[in-house]
Amino acid sequence: MGLRGIHLLLTYTCNSYCDHCFLYCSPQAAGTFTIRQIRQVLDDAESVGTVEMIYFEGGEPTLFYPIMLEGMKYAREKGFKTGIVTNTYWATSEEDAEIWLRPIAELGVSYMSISNDAYHFENPAESPPVYALAAAEKLGIAAGTICIEKPVVEPAEAGTKGEPIVGGSTQLRGRAAEKLTEGLPTKPAEIFNECGDEELENPGRVHVDPFGHVHICQGIVIGNAWQKPLREIIAEYRAPEHPICGPLVKGGPAELAKEYGVCREEESISACHLCYKARLALIDRFPDHLAPRQVYGL
Repeated sequence: MGLRGIHLLLTYTCNSYCDHCFLYCSPQAAGTFTIRQIRQVLDDAESVGTVEMIYFEGGEPTLFYPIMLEGMKYAREKGFKTGIVTNTYWATSEEDAEIWLRPIAELGVSYMSISNDAYHFENPAESPPVYALAAAEKLGIAAGTICIEKPVVEPAEAGTKGEPIVGGSTQLRGRAAEKLTEGLPTKPAEIFNECGDEELENPGRVHVDPFGHVHICQGIVIGNAWQKPLREIIAEYRAPEHPICGPLVKGGPAELAKEYGVCREEESISACHLCYKARLALIDRFPDHLAPRQVYGL
């Protein structure tokens, strides 16, 4: 596995309760890294030998700001580049945003991804991310926005048979699969025969959460870093042998549903939607590979 990046889900807690969140994050969501756990993962990441980038995300990682900063500092001491994913709820003015971001700039953060869309703020054009981006530019922090668009039914292109198309950038899993699917057109399960979102056979990144779960795709676990060193989990991973990734590599979500006899008669909106529904149906059968339950709304 040519692993280049590790994304630390620093916390599942978030100040928001967004309909599109595929991790089901919220103010009530449990699970936050301790600094000792962060250091353990980073020590293991160093021993992997190929990791270059450490992202701090969540949930909302800046809810635990001192721990995030200490983790970033340790990552830099190890020679890693660092990044942050945040909704910048704290940027109540450009001046305030600069105060929040100055310690991050001093730690040499490589990139900051900022959520700025209607899920987070009623008017994205006049929102905390606007102040945060201005402050980041002033401090020399490379930054950009993540804008998730709600799925909508778009008219078919000229010359087609008029089948409806689902537009928007929301991946229909987690809370999005519960909240954003009403009224969207569906198709038979068998057509979703590949996974186009993740490199399951040779992933360039994994997510590690506060419970130790190592996610190859959020909610699909390949091991637990508190039970086995991360470097061993990475070295031993073989997609065809994994009970969830194996079918997905072979024939996408359609094969996953077929192999285990779930959701085969149900129509779905997208490959991601079918995959999530199949995994939800299988979670009790594969609790070590589909976890934690809270990212499935359980």
